[in-house]
Amino acid sequence: MEVYGVKKIRKSDIERALGTAVTLYKESVTSLGECTLALVRNGKKKYLIAKGSGPMFDELEGKVTDDLKICPANHANRLVLNTYLPYTKPTTNKDGRPSIGLGDRLGEATPGHIKALGNKNIFPYFAQQSIRELNLTGRTFDGVIDDAAYAVFQCGYTAGWGADGDHLKKEEEIKTALRSGATMITLDSSEMIDNTIAGLPEKELLVRYGNVDEKTRTFYENLYKERTFTFGTLSLTLDTVSLMKDILIYGKALDYIQKIWETFPEFKANEAFLEVSIDETATPTDPKSHLFIALELKRRGVLLKTLAPRFAGEFQKGIDYIGDLAQFERELIIHETIALAHDYRLSVHSGSDKFSIFPLLAKHIDRPFHVKTAGTNWLEAMHVVALTDPSLYRRMHTHALARFKDATAFYVVTTDLSKIKPLDKVSDQQLCDYLKDDNARQLLHITYGYLLQDKDEKGAYLFRDEFFALLGKEEELYQDLLAKHIGKHFELLGWKK
Repeated sequence: MEVYGVKKIRKSDIERALGTAVTLYKESVTSLGECTLALVRNGKKKYLIAKGSGPMFDELEGKVTDDLKICPANHANRLVLNTYLPYTKPTTNKDGRPSIGLGDRLGEATPGHIKALGNKNIFPYFAQQSIRELNLTGRTFDGVIDDAAYAVFQCGYTAGWGADGDHLKKEEEIKTALRSGATMITLDSSEMIDNTIAGLPEKELLVRYGNVDEKTRTFYENLYKERTFTFGTLSLTLDTVSLMKDILIYGKALDYIQKIWETFPEFKANEAFLEVSIDETATPTDPKSHLFIALELKRRGVLLKTLAPRFAGEFQKGIDYIGDLAQFERELIIHETIALAHDYRLSVHSGSDKFSIFPLLAKHIDRPFHVKTAGTNWLEAMHVVALTDPSLYRRMHTHALARFKDATAFYVVTTDLSKIKPLDKVSDQQLCDYLKDDNARQLLHITYGYLLQDKDEKGAYLFRDEFFALLGKEEELYQDLLAKHIGKHFELLGWKK
């Protein structure tokens, strides 16, 4: 941790000013000249405490009591914090470390993620949310980055961190995320990808291809038709049929990616990194398709940082990889060869708990790469509930069962509810076993939005207030569980230092 000055704030002073007991986060206590800062928790709320004088003291919103200013941990004060303590502001992965998305759906997981990181040379995206997740949790990009920034300050974490606008599809979404401070945009081009092409009989494929204007067909054919590209020991030929399919499947997506690249100057200025996602599709990304996309993006001057192909097999939420590991390994080698040749990194999406493929990533990618995780920190929060409040867990589990069908509108899973042991057959001491069962994990994983947002007939949240109060009370347990679980990811990925 960097030392900004002499630490001179005391817990007793804060408790006297607030008139109540608080948790003082010791690693947050930081002095800048005549102003000393600290973060404290009082129940479910956190406050920024300022003592002394000077420009920062004056700029913070808050109420002066005795010689302290009690400041809400809000957006305006986060911006002040960013100005005077630059390490609390998201940045880009400018030094090229291995990177991981640690999407915190709750605004409570970052301290545990920091504990998992320790001194490892990994670049974390503490703030990582999609529009779907924001809608399901009732949050905003500003709020997500606020929570991450205060957690960074709380823990005295000065090694740098990023904010990812995840799986964004529309220009307005990207604009909002960048305005909020996102330093990475994951562009989801799935709505521009034609999933009806891959399985067409050749006769029908020729008809569809014939509907593409002749100028476009001739242009692509002159560049790529029956050409062989060699990268070390790898040679791929863009044969006629493959090229026709790729033009039909990815043509509009490539145009859109180029448009987004050219619309936002932040990408060219390296103020934000661009990741292209082609993983939200019905079929795996053929290596020849990956090559076509790589060649086209390079030709169009789009300098993305990472690309997420749709790997073979299934990457379902909250559970290990499902599929043929040998096939995954073979195709991973080819995908990495293409990415390396075109100067961007591979990104593995839905990477939470994909423990069986992590050693393969470590073995075959001899340079930094990116992995996204998200809902696994929500499951560890439910682990806390199962351990410490069996009654709350049982009520949440029951509601998850009632809402599961609704949640499948947002997530594709193969959960078999009949294989989940009934609650009345499970003792309080056995509730944690649900977090070891794939079907129960997915049940809890995809219903988080309903568990956080649903209300009773009087308009009161069913679980939200009780749930967050418990997490605040058990924050050390939550951090320990996250550190162990995310630490397992790091270990198997080969990120030990």
